Amino acid sequence: MSEHPDHAVNRLRSDAIARSTRPFLARGARVRRCPSCQVAEHACICAERPRLDSGVSFCLLMHAYEPLKPTNTGRLIADCLPDTYAFTWARTEVDPVLLALLNDPRYQPYVVFPGEYAQPTQQVCEQIEAGQGRRPLLIILDATWTQARKMFRKSPYLADVPVLSLQTEQLSRYRLRRSTRDDHLCTVEVASACLQLAGDTAAAEALDGYFQRFTDAYLSTCRKRPQ
Repeated sequence: MSEHPDHAVNRLRSDAIARSTRPFLARGARVRRCPSCQVAEHACICAERPRLDSGVSFCLLMHAYEPLKPTNTGRLIADCLPDTYAFTWARTEVDPVLLALLNDPRYQPYVVFPGEYAQPTQQVCEQIEAGQGRRPLLIILDATWTQARKMFRKSPYLADVPVLSLQTEQLSRYRLRRSTRDDHLCTVEVASACLQLAGDTAAAEALDGYFQRFTDAYLSTCRKRPQ
């Protein structure tokens, strides 16, 4: 078990726990988990966590419960890529830090979402084209598919942000929650696909490898307890 990394998703988790009036009981809540990787302590994978460099940054807009779920994969992005931001989504409130980030001249933001949901005036892109010294900032809605559609529709501050519509035939390999659609990628799979699109193949493959290691370790501890 390694030191708990100080990154945006873990800070959201700590804040949510501090505000809660009763504990969040996820499935498998009785398991003693590593506070960093969220795998059972005896199967901790923190030592295998890669430290990656990339030409793009990520911004996770998270449903309120996601930072608390041990199965959340947005945390894996922040674990590996230091230039990752995370904010809790709320329908009636917007974090001013998020608004400042969207208007930061150092970044070119994109919302990663299917193009058919874009507003009529919203630019839809299939490539990452920042240019002019601006770093791509890829905004991923970290939630269930039903929640993500609601978040996209009810976030007017995203209406002028270009939509990055991923064109991929990849099927999801996420096995920690049930989904009715194999073509809906989980959050970390979306990030890996974006890294591939940006030409950061090594980072994409390393992030995907860590995701698979996390999935295998998590499932193994669900099926088998230590002697």
